[in-house]
Amino acid sequence: MTETRTTESAAGEAPRASRSPLQRLMRYIPLAAPLLLWAVPCWVLLHAGQRWPVPVTLSGTVLFVLGLIGMPLAMMRGHGRRQQDRAAIVGAALLGGAWVLFTWSVLLGVLLRLALAVAGVGDGQDRARIVTWAVLGVTAVLLAWGYAEARRVPRVRRIDVTLPRLGAGLDGTRVALITDTHYGPLDRARWSERVCETVNSLEADLVCHTGDIADGTAERRRAQAAPLGTVKATRARVYVTGNHEYYSEAQGWVDLMDELGWEPLRNRHLLLERGGDTLVVAGVDDVTAESSGLEGHRAHLTGALQGTDPDLPVLLLAHQPKFVDRAADHGIDLQLSGHTHGGQIWPFHYLVRIDQPTVAGLSRHGARTLLYTSRGTGFWGPPFRVFAPSEITLLVLRSPQRPASS
Repeated sequence: MTETRTTESAAGEAPRASRSPLQRLMRYIPLAAPLLLWAVPCWVLLHAGQRWPVPVTLSGTVLFVLGLIGMPLAMMRGHGRRQQDRAAIVGAALLGGAWVLFTWSVLLGVLLRLALAVAGVGDGQDRARIVTWAVLGVTAVLLAWGYAEARRVPRVRRIDVTLPRLGAGLDGTRVALITDTHYGPLDRARWSERVCETVNSLEADLVCHTGDIADGTAERRRAQAAPLGTVKATRARVYVTGNHEYYSEAQGWVDLMDELGWEPLRNRHLLLERGGDTLVVAGVDDVTAESSGLEGHRAHLTGALQGTDPDLPVLLLAHQPKFVDRAADHGIDLQLSGHTHGGQIWPFHYLVRIDQPTVAGLSRHGARTLLYTSRGTGFWGPPFRVFAPSEITLLVLRSPQRPASS
């Protein structure tokens, strides 16, 4: 592995295009979201013709009001200046539960009620009560399953990726990808150890972490991140910052990863050489870096590639998939990203898709560039994953010049 010098230009990349009207509208959704998340289920479950006894209606309504008030308060105490982990856990759990309850209140509140009416099942009150119990049952099952999915060690997803410019000497190069570990208020030190054990079992040449290591400073989450120091790779372990590092003293995370033996690719590159062929492994800071105000932090792809042979294939680490527009302009062969969590809790991926070009998997952009977007290794906030399983990814790089027997 050959290292190039760090290059950080004072000039950043070209400014991004202005946001679309829909993207601008999305900025205001957080203001109305808590009210909708709690008011819609309250109406569907309690006030849509069920005619529950007054004590049931009253107590249920009080619970929804407490949720509406308590969720944002807990989130502010957990993620604001106080940084109280217990409050963050409560707020995140309420947020995830409210999202699942809202989703299925809408779906079953419309579709199931319509189906029952078409089938002639009961009267209006009967149908309303069936919908209530169905929503509560589905929500309970999905939250229990989603919690188990979020807390488990991710399954390994293997994918072969053919890069037309990859030399035959590099055919079969094994690249392990973890991302969005999000060590946070829930202590997952043991989970972190098991993830690292799984990565080591893959016997990868290159291990990559594409950011969002944790929610909190490196000092605060050190115990959970420490197992990353046990990760093994035959060539290198490389890391780039995600947006969440810039909420929690990003330089501290860069320093800790360096201390743990990882190469922080902050707008720089390494050369991976094997069998007489070379692969450029480059990385950039997250696109939110420049607005963080930290000196020297920015997404600078030109600097990351400075001094490289333009005929060599390039593997780029960039936290957010939307960086692929710049990658395609530079003729990058493969970009590895995370950030989306695959939506984490269905159907949130539809909202993610507004901001990102892809949510999960392998996609092509431009004439040459491939993008692989991981669903993430951990979870952010709500400890649930519903129809968006986490993953540890093993990408096996293939050359079109490899021998037919390989």
